[in-house]
Amino acid sequence: MKGKPKVQPFRRKKEGKTDYRLRLKLISSRKPRLVIRRTNQHITLQVVEFHPDGDKILAAASTSELKKYGWTTATKNVPAAYLAGLLCGMKAKKAGITNAIADLGLNKTQKGGVLYSALKGAVDGGITVPYGEGIEPTEDRLKGKHISENIESQFEKTKNNILKEKK
Repeated sequence: MKGKPKVQPFRRKKEGKTDYRLRLKLISSRKPRLVIRRTNQHITLQVVEFHPDGDKILAAASTSELKKYGWTTATKNVPAAYLAGLLCGMKAKKAGITNAIADLGLNKTQKGGVLYSALKGAVDGGITVPYGEGIEPTEDRLKGKHISENIESQFEKTKNNILKEKK
């Protein structure tokens, strides 16, 4: 065998699941990360802190938890993502976390989209997260007016239930 041996990339990089350069930048900030991930049916938010023996989850929320607060419609739209972000922000604040850095992973981002609505919810819940101006959705989209009038009323009820319980 001549020359250098071939270096195998990390498994998660090969599978397209982790961007290790971005992860190193986020970890080197020494702040907790607000990890926002999308699945086929739900939006998940976690406040994660780096530890050498493995990341520690300090607070978490998902759109699947919204049923407890009265949410009965779809769990992958803009209003549901905002409510899950609000719930995660309130849990993090209760755990003593005041600031974090957004980690959107390898998800495609869109101005005013689901990921940014979850980020806006977390900020409204009490976490300070730096983000660019104008990327969050409008109030009408957050409340679900673009979907239907029923969702707007359900959004307000669910939001009030979340705010009441976490105080």
